[in-house]
Amino acid sequence: MTDRKATAGAMSQLLTIMARLRDPQGGCPWDLEQDFATIAPYTIEEAYEVAEAIAQQDFDGLKDELGDLLLQVVFHARMAEEAGHFAFDDVAQSISDKMVRRHPHVFATSEAETARQVVGSWEAIKAAERAEKANGKPASHLDGVALALPALLRAAKLQKRAAAVGFDWPDAKAVLEKVDEELCEVKAEISMLCEDPTAAARAEEEIGDLLFVLANLARHVSVDPEVALRKANAKFERRFHAIEAALTESGQAMEDCDLETLEGHWQAAKRAER
Repeated sequence: MTDRKATAGAMSQLLTIMARLRDPQGGCPWDLEQDFATIAPYTIEEAYEVAEAIAQQDFDGLKDELGDLLLQVVFHARMAEEAGHFAFDDVAQSISDKMVRRHPHVFATSEAETARQVVGSWEAIKAAERAEKANGKPASHLDGVALALPALLRAAKLQKRAAAVGFDWPDAKAVLEKVDEELCEVKAEISMLCEDPTAAARAEEEIGDLLFVLANLARHVSVDPEVALRKANAKFERRFHAIEAALTESGQAMEDCDLETLEGHWQAAKRAER
């Protein structure tokens, strides 16, 4: 069972350390130079390192990475407190209130017996919150999908929002047809590259459309496109490393090999994984 006093003590210690680091009298010069914009990239990086530790089932690493991510929250909260905006306690209270508000089946009288019902209720409450934040102004169903999200993840979220109000293809088959259409448009622009320099910009647009539709296809078959691409990246790295190892063992340098030789090693790496 969690020792609440120990938890409170550890949290208090971290807040005290952060305040000391940001103290103009004797604090850390690097920490004192930072602001929200300079720290934001570290916050994003730490979130990805948490995800990586989870993917690797590295729970000792996960403990450390979660600590690093918590430090980011404390850092931002400390800067906000210094500027008179809010403090860490306000952050904790805000998320506590939100969790209670979005779980009426636990903290109020509503009922939800399945995870699907919970998700439906959660999305409905979020929609009501967005409408309230709009303060009478026209609200969009796409409001609140953060611009800073990775593009593929943001595409999936935008499409999920649109689908929630009926703007969606009926099934995965229909999306596949759109994938074929977008792929043909990509091919058409690429075929023009040698003749028309402006085709490069159009090719970029068409490739973007293709990626966007592929993200929608993933959603239709209950696949997280961001996770799928991460796994594809990991698979590529694994097989590429296998090629490097095979070439090192045979005393060859990759840059001295022709593509046919490299492809042969790639296929060998694939077979080794089966």
